[in-house]
Amino acid sequence: MSISRLEELPLTICRINKKAMCGHTVTVGYIMKSSRETDFAKRGAFPMYPSQNGLIFLPLTFNLPISSQIQEADIILHKATDEITSVELNGPISCPRRICFSDGFQELLRYTEAHPDCRLLDSINSIHPIIDRLAIQKILQGLQDLKTEKDYSIRAPRFLMVDNFSDPELAKMLEESSLSFPYIVKPQVACGVADAHSMAIAFKVEDFRNLAVPLPAVIQEYVNHSSTIYKFYVLGEKVFYATKKSTPNADILIKLSEQNGVQPLLFDSLKSLPIATDSQSPNEEACMKSGTLDLELATDAAAWLRNRLGLTIIGFDVVIQEGTRDHVIVDVNYLPSFKEVPDIVAIPAFWDSIKKKFESIKTKAQHRCICVPLY
Repeated sequence: MSISRLEELPLTICRINKKAMCGHTVTVGYIMKSSRETDFAKRGAFPMYPSQNGLIFLPLTFNLPISSQIQEADIILHKATDEITSVELNGPISCPRRICFSDGFQELLRYTEAHPDCRLLDSINSIHPIIDRLAIQKILQGLQDLKTEKDYSIRAPRFLMVDNFSDPELAKMLEESSLSFPYIVKPQVACGVADAHSMAIAFKVEDFRNLAVPLPAVIQEYVNHSSTIYKFYVLGEKVFYATKKSTPNADILIKLSEQNGVQPLLFDSLKSLPIATDSQSPNEEACMKSGTLDLELATDAAAWLRNRLGLTIIGFDVVIQEGTRDHVIVDVNYLPSFKEVPDIVAIPAFWDSIKKKFESIKTKAQHRCICVPLY
């Protein structure tokens, strides 16, 4: 074997390793932005030599013909949202959105559609609700189907969808949606575009005038949660979580707003989320008000959400409301980094989730191909 370009080296190594293992491996082609790929690779998540459960990982590049690379792959792990170039909301906010991907990713999708023997780990259609905050809010409302005998539940936050902050009926609409100040305001488009993470915390109706949050937008209840957030990671059938410091309660946010001339708090959720300082962190009394995490309830919700979305690897954030102890899911994302989980347990679980999904897809395909015997 010989290579003429450095980009061909991973493909060549993959072929050599597959030949050495006599085909007793599953090759996982993967595509995502370089910074994300580097982060996973540093943690040993993408071995080019077979993992403990027989996976070989092959980085895909759009600098080479995609067909020659995908031919070596049995399944494709993708972060499709990294390849979004635009998201169009056609007409009214209730109409379907249109998602445009990079030319290279579109070529990849066309190839997998034409060659069903090479499959995506998760379909693009299953990713759509993750991109649309309105869609995911509606899905989360189905959590009410999880029956519990406890005096609290796991639920979606209350919300209102708007396409105009100047609507004269806005105050009435907020009241009818059982929303009270403060509110957290988020763009409907959740990822893949430059301003998807431009958000605000509003304290009064007047704050919506010329509010620098892209429309359409989701106005969501702000849950007092003792500045604590639980980040859950669903890797196939395994569920992990980490506890992190979060935004302060409403009274602290109001004080911050007053320091800013009683203006809404604008922030980028990827960069400048207003996190509680040590002096604003929850004391023991505040933590008792919010209550401890009900891991069984959250794990049940994780299984429900994974099945409802039809996705293999997801993340979601839970806050516990002070007073009611309701567990509120405030965010959902696809293929999270799960960096807060120790690699020694997270990476094998990551591999297992991919292997089991591949085997499941393969079994279903074989059942569809069974022919009726002729007598």
